[in-house]
Amino acid sequence: MFLAWRELSFARSRFGLMGGVVALIAVLVVILSGLSSGLVNDGVSGLKKLPVTEFAFEEGTSIDSGFSRSTVDREQLARWEDQEGVADAALFGNQLVNGEGPDGEPVDLALFGVEPGSFVAPLSDDVIEGSGLGTDGGIVVSQTVTDLGLGLGDTVTIDRLGTELTIIGVLDGQHTFGHVDVAYVPLDTWQEIHAGVPDGAEARPEIYDEATAVALVSAPDAGIDTAAGDAAAGTTTVTLEQSFDGSPGYSAETLTLELIQVFLYAISALVVGAFFMVWTIQRKHEIAVARAMGASTSYLVRDALGQAVVVLVVSTAVGMGAGLGFGAFLTSTPMPFALEAGPLGLAAALLIGLGLVGAATSVGRIVRVDPLTALGGQR
Repeated sequence: MFLAWRELSFARSRFGLMGGVVALIAVLVVILSGLSSGLVNDGVSGLKKLPVTEFAFEEGTSIDSGFSRSTVDREQLARWEDQEGVADAALFGNQLVNGEGPDGEPVDLALFGVEPGSFVAPLSDDVIEGSGLGTDGGIVVSQTVTDLGLGLGDTVTIDRLGTELTIIGVLDGQHTFGHVDVAYVPLDTWQEIHAGVPDGAEARPEIYDEATAVALVSAPDAGIDTAAGDAAAGTTTVTLEQSFDGSPGYSAETLTLELIQVFLYAISALVVGAFFMVWTIQRKHEIAVARAMGASTSYLVRDALGQAVVVLVVSTAVGMGAGLGFGAFLTSTPMPFALEAGPLGLAAALLIGLGLVGAATSVGRIVRVDPLTALGGQR
């Protein structure tokens, strides 16, 4: 890479400008990656932390409205429990509610109705304050609820029903659904709220058989035959990941950010390719001289691509560093923003890889440079 280093030193202002553009794109990629991860966590972190492999919804229910329209019963639960490959099954309720805190402040919660002691109930190891879920009507809430000023012993009153839910435990970390904090509640209490039973009123007995879905976990050594289970129970089963589409706005938000990221990667490849194309044209005479002096085509190609690697790696590293610094500030704001190593590593690899693809488009011009051009290069 003798020629590459000489050119990088000689034309450092031009390469610096190119590197600055790539670095700015890297900053944008970091911010978009953080926003994407933050929105995903804010939308479905509560679901992601459930020890569930599949959800069985009411037959014919669309995935994007599964948690708001589906209703299953205990008979369907019993049929799923009898299916081969099912290690455990439990009724699961999900509903977004509005309420008021002890001082009248508005509180929105995503109620996860679960049977205390079932496999979908929060584990005691996950509770950092208070106690786990019991049968007394108390709720176990996400740690992010404390940002609203609520804590152990505080009561949330559900609008229109007057049902009072007392916080008896706080979970470690973020548990949210549809950008709303999760509160685990005993299934019978959830069933009363879901049916719209006012506080103190008598409920119809049949409501205690209903839930949103059947939560399933497959046996370690065998998968669940979802087709057979759906046929027996009259349900529509999806994986945990597929159920994320049931979170309000999840698909639209993630697809929008992913599309923006795709355009950024395409722009990066185009800009890098255009730069190295123009740079190759400008030094056509120097390449012809090098070839006339005996430099092989493969040497010149390796030299050009090595030059591109240096520019892309250094620029991406600088941009990622600046993006991480700015992202650290954003994580302290109410904005849903999360920096995760996996997505950032993939973003850096794509930025460098697609930039190299763009730079490789200039290789064809290097191959076609005629050594005889050196003889008339100054005419």
